[in-house]
Amino acid sequence: MVVSTRADVPRNPGPSWGIAFLLWAERWLPRWIFRPALMLGTWVAVPSMSEARRHSRAYLALVLGRPPGAIAVWRHFFAYTDVLMLMLRVARGVPHRCELEPRHGAEFSALIASGVPALFGSFHFGHSDLLGYFLGRSDRPVAMIRLKVGNSDETQLLGRRFGKWVSFIWVSDPANILFALKGALDAGRSLAMKCDRLEYSARTEPFHFLGCRRLFPFTIYHLALLFARPVAFCVGVPGASDETRVVASPVFLPDAHATREENLQAARAHFQGVLAQLETLVRQHPALWFNFLPMNPEPPASGAAG
Repeated sequence: MVVSTRADVPRNPGPSWGIAFLLWAERWLPRWIFRPALMLGTWVAVPSMSEARRHSRAYLALVLGRPPGAIAVWRHFFAYTDVLMLMLRVARGVPHRCELEPRHGAEFSALIASGVPALFGSFHFGHSDLLGYFLGRSDRPVAMIRLKVGNSDETQLLGRRFGKWVSFIWVSDPANILFALKGALDAGRSLAMKCDRLEYSARTEPFHFLGCRRLFPFTIYHLALLFARPVAFCVGVPGASDETRVVASPVFLPDAHATREENLQAARAHFQGVLAQLETLVRQHPALWFNFLPMNPEPPASGAAG
């Protein structure tokens, strides 16, 4: 269902010692020194990331409706730097709150409280990287489906801190991954996965997003039908100081009495609603969309799914 044929391990930008230095500097330097230094460092780093910068400009032009200036591109990269620092602070034990927005909040809370293993989807947006770790705070064990990155020290730090209830299934190791997913669900674990990048998804379908129909991963719904599990999406946006506002979707539950095609049609309608909610947030907070990659492509002329 989720495969990779890459032999090489991708890396995040920056030197191997970068995360350790940021941890030290954030902890020991006064904020009035550290934050301007972080801003300056972003200005220095952005010119060296030509491909990511090009994709940032293309995305910002699409969502803003005009060519972005250098400051808009810098804000896009610095917003990611801000979220990285938040993850590092959480990893070293700094308290952080997650507050659920009222819309669909009761439905989402009921699913969390039920203890039923579920499929939780999210996107590379805002504070969403943290949500998989916080889901387990209600004694719900979660297996996060992630891409292993060579210098992703923040993932290792967060994994150690939340290891009591969080484990990982690496999509970059495709051998027997379906059995790993089934084993996690059978063991009572929920699955948490991102549903915006196409690289490692074997099932894609077209949905309307940012002005046209674009291909998105649809694997989460095939897993829901295969294992008869509910699906819910959530993303995190910055709230007050030390707070993430969690925006949840309605819960999708496969109908045991419906045909597979009827369930797939219901799933498509559910995901289109999720993407409409995401597009609203992206337009409100354009700098928080952290896909420094080409935008999801339009489907082939035939409209066939991937």
